[in-house]
This record gives sequence, C-alpha cells and structure tokens, in this order.
Amino acid sequence: MSEGRLRVDPEGDPWTALREHHCHWQRKVGRKLRAQNQVLKKGVVDEQANSAALKEQLKMKDQSLRKLQQEMDSLTFRNLQLAKRVELLQDELALSEPRGKKNKKSGESSSQLSQEQKSVFDEDLQKKIEENERLHIQFFEADEQHKHVEAELRSRLATLEMEAAQHQAVVDGLTRKYMETIEKLQNDKAKLEVKSQTLEKEAKECRLRTEECQLQLKNLHEDLSSRLEESLSIISEKVPFNDTKYSQYNALNVPVHNRRHQLKMRDIAGQALAFVQDLVKGLLNFHTYTEQRIQIFPVDSAIDTISPLNQKFSQYLHENASYVRPLEEGMLHLFESITEDTVTVLETTVKLKTFSEHLTSYICFLRKILPYQLKSLEEECEASLCTSALRARNLELSQDMKKMTAVFEKLQTYIGLLALPSTEPDGLLRTNYSSVLTNVGAALHGFHDVMKDISKHYSQKATIEHELPTATQKLITTNDCILSSVVALTNGAGKIASFFSNNVDYFIASLSYGPKTASGFISPLSAECMLQYKKKAAAYMKALRKPLLESVPYEEALANRRVLLSSTESREGLAQQVQQSLEKISKLEQEKEHWMLEAQLAKIKLEKENQRTADKLKSTSSGQAVGVAQEGATVVTAAGQEDASAKAVPVPVHSTSLIGILTRTSDSEAPDVESREDLIRNHYMARIVELTSQLQLADSKSVHFYAECRALSKRLALAEKSKEALAEEMKVASQNNSRLQDELTTTKRSYEDQLSMMSDHLCSMNETLSKQREEIDTLKMSSKGNSKKNKSR
Repeated sequence: MSEGRLRVDPEGDPWTALREHHCHWQRKVGRKLRAQNQVLKKGVVDEQANSAALKEQLKMKDQSLRKLQQEMDSLTFRNLQLAKRVELLQDELALSEPRGKKNKKSGESSSQLSQEQKSVFDEDLQKKIEENERLHIQFFEADEQHKHVEAELRSRLATLEMEAAQHQAVVDGLTRKYMETIEKLQNDKAKLEVKSQTLEKEAKECRLRTEECQLQLKNLHEDLSSRLEESLSIISEKVPFNDTKYSQYNALNVPVHNRRHQLKMRDIAGQALAFVQDLVKGLLNFHTYTEQRIQIFPVDSAIDTISPLNQKFSQYLHENASYVRPLEEGMLHLFESITEDTVTVLETTVKLKTFSEHLTSYICFLRKILPYQLKSLEEECEASLCTSALRARNLELSQDMKKMTAVFEKLQTYIGLLALPSTEPDGLLRTNYSSVLTNVGAALHGFHDVMKDISKHYSQKATIEHELPTATQKLITTNDCILSSVVALTNGAGKIASFFSNNVDYFIASLSYGPKTASGFISPLSAECMLQYKKKAAAYMKALRKPLLESVPYEEALANRRVLLSSTESREGLAQQVQQSLEKISKLEQEKEHWMLEAQLAKIKLEKENQRTADKLKSTSSGQAVGVAQEGATVVTAAGQEDASAKAVPVPVHSTSLIGILTRTSDSEAPDVESREDLIRNHYMARIVELTSQLQLADSKSVHFYAECRALSKRLALAEKSKEALAEEMKVASQNNSRLQDELTTTKRSYEDQLSMMSDHLCSMNETLSKQREEIDTLKMSSKGNSKKNKSR
C-alpha cells in the first residue's frame, strides 16, 4: 500500500484493504500532528523565556534611570550651593571696595594684602565657574543621551511586546485550529468507521445477492436452453416457411396492436386539429378584413371608385373561404381516420394526401393574390398622404408577404413528401422520414417568425395610419381587426410549431412498423392488405370469444354422477318421470287457461258493475227532490244490504298451483270480484317486490365486485409505480455510493494537502521566530553597550 494511492489485492477483500489504508492514514496524520504540536510547544516556551528576559532588562533600565536621576539631583543641589557662595563673595567684594578707598591713604600694606586676597578669590571663583559650567554641560549631555536611550528602549519594548502578543495570538490560533482539526478528523474517523461498517454490511448483502443472482441465472440459462432446443425442434418440424426473412412477405404480417400508441396518435391528431382550426379561423379573418380595408383605403368605395387593381384583388380575397375551409375539413378527415382499431403509420394515412392537396390549392390562392397585394401596397405608397415612415412599413410588409408565401410553399413540399408513402411506394424512403419531419418543424418555426414580423410591422403601420388627418373610424376599426387576426395567427403558429417540436421525436420513432433494418419494403398495397388481415384477425378473435354456457359446478356434477351411478332406477322409471313432468306441464297449461277465463269473467263483471254505478249516478242526478232521493237511497241501501247479507256467506275454495295458493269462492255463489282482484294484485305485487329485492341485491353485489376490481387494478398500478420508484431509488443509491467513494478519496487528498501546508507554515513560523530571537539578542547586546557607555561617562 503506497502513501497516496490505495492498492487492492484482486483476490482479497477490498473492505479490509480500505480499513488498513484508513488506519495507516490515521497513524500518519497522528505522527504529523504530534510533531507539529511539539514544535508549537517549543516555540511557546522560547517566547515565554524571551518575554521574561525582556522584563528583567526593563527593570535594570529603570534602576539605572533612577540612579542617574539621583546623581542629577545631587549635582543640582551642589550647583545651587556654589551659586549662593558666589553671591556671598560678590557681596563681600562690593562691601570691601568703599572701605579700601577710605583707607587708601592710610596703609598701602593693607591694600597689597587685599589685592593678593582678591586675586586668589578671583582665581578660585573662576575655577569654580568653569567647573560648574563643565558639570552643567556634562549633565545636559547625559540627560539628553539618557532620554534618547530611554525613548529608544521604550519604543523597542513596545514593538517587542506587540510582536510577542501577535506571536502569542498566532500560537493560540494555530493551537485552536489544530485542536479543531483534530476533533474534525476524529469525527471524520468515527463517520468513516460507521460508513465502512455499513459498506461492509452492504458488501455482504451484495455478495449474497450476487450468489442468488448467479444461481437464478444458472437456472434461467438451463431453462432457456431447454426451451430453445424445444422451440428449435418445433420450428424445424412445424414451420415449413419463415416469412419474416423476406421483406415483401413480412410487410403482410399484422403488427402487434399497440392500443396506447393509437390512443396517443388520436390525441395528437385531436390537438393538431384544434391548432389547424385556430389557424383557419385566423386566416379567414385576415383575408376578410384585408378585403374590407381595400374597400376603404386609400380610397373609400362609398365615396369614390377604387382602382381596377384593388377591385380584382377584392374579388379574389372574397373567394378565400373556398380555399381555407378545406384545410380544416382535410384535417378533420385525417383525425377521423385515426381510430383505436387501425395502425397509424405513414403508409396507412391516406387522408394525409387529401390534406396535402387542400394545402396545395391554398398555396395556389396565395400565389394568385400575392402580385395584387404587392401592387396594392405600392398604390398606397404612391398616395399623397403617404409619409416616408408609412412607405417603409409598406415595403417591409411586402417582403413579409413574400416570405409568408415562401414558407407555405416549403411547408406544402414537406407535407407532400410525407403523403407519398401512402400513394407511391418509392416516393420517400424510410431513412428520410426523420429529416423530412425535422424540416417540417423548421418550416413551422419559420412561419411563426414571419407572422411575428408581420404583426410587428402591421402594428407600426396601423399606428402611423391612425395619426393621419384623413383616418376614419372605419379604417381604425378595420386595422384593429386585421391586427387582432394577425396576432391570433402568430399565437396559433407558435403553438403548432412548439407542439410539433415537442412530438417530432415520437413521430420519428412511431410512424413506421416492421423490421427497422429494412428500408422501402412497405408499399401502400401491402399496408392495405395488412389492414384487411388485421380486420379479419380481429373478427376471428371476436368470434372465438363467445360467452360460455352456464355449467354445473364440478363438485355438484361429481355428486350428481355418484347419485346417477348409485341409482337403481331403470329406463322405465326415467320414462315415468318424464311422463309425470308432461302431465304437470299439461295441468299448468289448463290452470293457465282457467285463470285466463277467470280474468276475462272478472273483467266483464267489472264492466257491468261500472255500468250499473254510472246508471245509478244518472238516475240520482235527474232532478228528484232531496228528501225523496234520501229515502230512495235509504231503501236502495237497505235492499243492497239485504242482498249482500244474503250473499255474504260464500264458501271459500282454495286453488293451489306452482304460482302459489289462492283462496276464492265458487262461481255458483257469485264471488266478490274486488276481493279476488285484490288478492291477485297483492300476490303479484309481493312477488314483484321479492324479485326486485333480489335484483337489487344482485346489482349491489355486482357494484361491490366492480369496485373491488377497480381497487385491485389501482393497487396493481400503484404497486407497479412503487416498483419503478424503488428501482429508481436503487439506481440513485448506487450512484450516491459511487459519489461518496469519490468524495472520500478527494477528502483524503485534501486533508493530506492541508497537513502538508500546515507543516510548511509551521516551518516558516519557526524561521521567523528564530530571526526575531536573533534580533532580540542583538538588541540586548546593543542596550548593554549603551548602558556601559553611560556608566563610563
């Protein structure tokens, strides 16, 4: 294992090698940190010793300064004494002079004596004065030199204290930094240990997974090899002819039905239809409002006759709908031809040829009106009220109209090329599909750019025309309408260009089928045959999917078979059962006829009763008196009650059938029709309620089962999504693992670089400290020399 690079034994465990490298790196970092710490400790001790020596030197300087001050004070005191003595001598001399004049004559001997004394005193005084002057000079020089040395020492001491403080701060900062670095490295070490443990666990899991995958791969390989042998044997025995080897025959094979692709193609076609409808609406408005503008500018047709050129131009523009509307119809037919059951490729989209033809007719219309449009703009420029700015805008619009026609021609060329595979087999090769689709997108973007220029230039032209003194409200309104239609065209062109650019990759990948290596093998005839085969295959599959008849459950069938096998009934017994069943059926038919006759009889009786009640109502309303009517009603009621009491005791008869049990009276005793109808109605109503409840129960069960199926399908979709998300997370985790390993290597390298930089910095700091120590020693020597000189003076 080298110093900066990890060497992994291919036969050993990589995690063990990583742990050894990590431990080796930690020991190396610890050795470097211990060496640097010792150097820092030594530097701190040296600085403390230097600071103590400087303090001692300062104390000695203060002591010498105090001694010199004491000497100066004593010399000052001595000087004052000598000055006082000189004053006394001068006073005595002044007093002795008048006395000498009075006694001048008296004694010359005394004068000679005084002269000698005076000369002695003068000499003594002169010596004292010279000595005093010399002492003053020495004192002044010593004082000045002391002050200068003191100032130098104080400044030097301040600088040394400042440098010592700076060095101490640097040392403290480095110590703190190194402690932080040590703590950080320890934390990193702990994190790396935890990470190494997790990586070891992951490595173990990966090894286990690898073993499982190898085992599965081995099993799959064996299974696939056996299946391959079986398939090859089946193909060699059962397939006499392989049509996929030949492109002409392979083109007749029905491709796999991709319902999602068809739905997406229909959705895309629907969006394209909406965009084309907006484009058609904008083109209709643009041509129509342009026709209105020609009628009112530069000459209003209501006031004066417009030029023959503009009349012809207006006549052509009036026919714009016959050229623009077919574009929408062709796109609508193309949208309707794309269904879920078809195969949407360029070879089967026959309606695209119709749309291309409609676009060609519209381009012929644009070519026809372009010269008139240019001449109309030139006529506007020749008008007397046309300014230079308006003329420039008209020239720009002329260029824009030419560009617009050229862009439509280019677009029609590429759409015509896309329509060729459905009509001519060799018109366009499959290798050129992508380039043609890309050029269609570029043409649409060019159309969008041209419409933006037209919108910009026309808005400027409309602004200038609105400022003209002859601008009418009709012209302003027409210009605003034209500008709004141009803006709508610009927005529609931008939408359809961005829509095509977003889906061009999907078009390139999905607008053909069959072997991708073959080129030009699909013809329109083969595509039509393929669609017919597809319809036949769909009809055949639909015929196969007939609903199965209801069958007896397997367990019940086994039980019935056991009963049948264990039964000792013979053929006669079975025939007797059949005869009984037939008799029961005949009885039921007789009961049915009987009940039908009963229903008819009840209906006749009901009609008679209704007729009788109606006659009674008529007789009561014929104008009889109220009292007589009441008496008659009472008599009728009494008679009716007597008749009812005579008939009120019928003998009930029970009729039993498969429908149920019905209680009725005999026909000889005139049964109560209403009660019997009520019984029948109640019976059938109960039966209807029962059947309705059973139907509701079945409906609720079916709804419940449907909801469960939907929930299960949603859960399945969510499970698929979660599976994809987990796969993505696993991929991201593997990427994060590789990224963390790279970060680990880079972090190691950065730490090693930082430690080497720190060691270099410490070496430079040691060099500076040694230089400062030498300077301090030189200063000490110079200060000692200066103190010796002062002492000698």
